[in-house]
Amino acid sequence: MNPASQPIPHALILAAGIGRRCGLDHPKALLEFGGRSLLERHLLLLRACGVERVTLAIGHQGDRLRAAARRAAAGLALDFVENPRYLEGSVVTLWTLREALAAGDPVLLMDADVLYDRRMLDRLLGSRHENVFLLDRRFEPGDEPVKLCVRGGRLAEFRKRVCGSFDYCGESVGFFRFGPEKAAELARLTERYLERGRGDAPHEEAVRDMLLADPDAFGWEDVTGLPWTEIDFPEDVRHARDRILPALRPLD
Repeated sequence: MNPASQPIPHALILAAGIGRRCGLDHPKALLEFGGRSLLERHLLLLRACGVERVTLAIGHQGDRLRAAARRAAAGLALDFVENPRYLEGSVVTLWTLREALAAGDPVLLMDADVLYDRRMLDRLLGSRHENVFLLDRRFEPGDEPVKLCVRGGRLAEFRKRVCGSFDYCGESVGFFRFGPEKAAELARLTERYLERGRGDAPHEEAVRDMLLADPDAFGWEDVTGLPWTEIDFPEDVRHARDRILPALRPLD
């Protein structure tokens, strides 16, 4: 399918967490850079890329997130789902999005705690692949980054801790595009995680299960060199402010 003819995805944003490792008493999505919160930046960029519908999965201080999203959502159809179990693993937050995942539409699945350039979304939306990961080959080694590994021209692993022989690995940006079939499959997988008492798992584990079961159904876009950062710790806030923000293309 030509990317230009693909239907515009429904964007799903995971924004239920506390931000405890960052030393915050409010959701990380409300951190401000250049006078705009991460959440506002998400909504502005999605709208600029043609996305019309956004669903936020919220939990901690959900009312604050609702209010902030509504202030920034001009021109977007905005929905919310609540995760009262937000202290558990993020797979529970993904599970709260199961109806949107299974609705028969392509979706963008996005972490809320990322400061990034619009070109990341352009790569995701413009990819020739129906089911897409974003991969950055330039990353800090260690157990914190979620690695995306390639072997023989196919994605072969997706986890923080990986073992085995790969042609190369990169860091996953935490943004994905899934076609209707894989989005619905992901909804079923999250149900299975909760049925088996695995609500403490990160949502990436369910995505990994889907990838390893059918690697030929997935592609990736290499975004090495584009400015972005996930924000988990206080030093990430400083890095985002001092290094990433000045490198971003203007929002307007």
